Amino acid sequence: MSQELLSIKTRQVFRENMVGWVLREITDEFDAAKVDCDLSYQPAVSGQRRTLVEQYYRTVDWTDRAQVSRVLQVFENVLHRAEKLGQEATFTPEIQEQRKKEVEKLIHFLQRDGFRWAGSRIVSGAGLPSLASIKDTASVFDAKHMADQIRRMESSVESDPSLAIGTAKELIETCCKTILAERGKQVTGTPDVSTLTNETLKELKLAPEGIPDAARGADVIKRLLSNLGTIGNGLAELRGLYGTGHGKHGSATGLGARHAKLAVGAAATLTVFLFETHKEAKP
Repeated sequence: MSQELLSIKTRQVFRENMVGWVLREITDEFDAAKVDCDLSYQPAVSGQRRTLVEQYYRTVDWTDRAQVSRVLQVFENVLHRAEKLGQEATFTPEIQEQRKKEVEKLIHFLQRDGFRWAGSRIVSGAGLPSLASIKDTASVFDAKHMADQIRRMESSVESDPSLAIGTAKELIETCCKTILAERGKQVTGTPDVSTLTNETLKELKLAPEGIPDAARGADVIKRLLSNLGTIGNGLAELRGLYGTGHGKHGSATGLGARHAKLAVGAAATLTVFLFETHKEAKP
């Protein structure tokens, strides 16, 4: 038996958020998402709004990704509306905090089912590399541009893999420039990502040639560091073929989300490693 993609509890918390809506608003949202309604179904719930939502839920095969995606379109608008309400200037700070907690609750249950709220869309979180560490890094170094790149990658991995691949390469460039600047190393001209990565590795004394042959596991360490140095170059090549920033043939096909996840994961791993090394070995 196939597993339901959205749990009963998640459906319930979104339903309860819609209790404060007008009936016509509920109908419009589900109809716009092309979700059918079984008006003959009489669920064991109280209230017209709960009943109406359950009548729409009744027609959905919760194991079918295509059908669930239509419901997620409705849930996206629930979240947009909930966030907007939480920002109303006419509300007291206490009410604004309550609204914020309601949004956090909706997002929490989506995450339990393997989905993420990417700021404007609900996307699958399955297999997405964790960017928590690099988010912390951006916060510590007050790197606003890097934080913007992280948000762009999160929101585009599923919806626009090419953009995510291009941004992953740019993330490495931003990381290297930030580290070199903090160490007083001036970056002149427009060096490519490979040059930036190599300069950063040298500055951090991570270049393979800087590892003494007598060091324990020197061969393995050199090989790993050499591989790290090629990540940026590999992403640049992938970006040129499939990512953003270059004109392509009109019939060219892009890569999928799984390839974008690989690019984002590789960039995040390298970036965290470089920043942590920089932090531990500040001059």
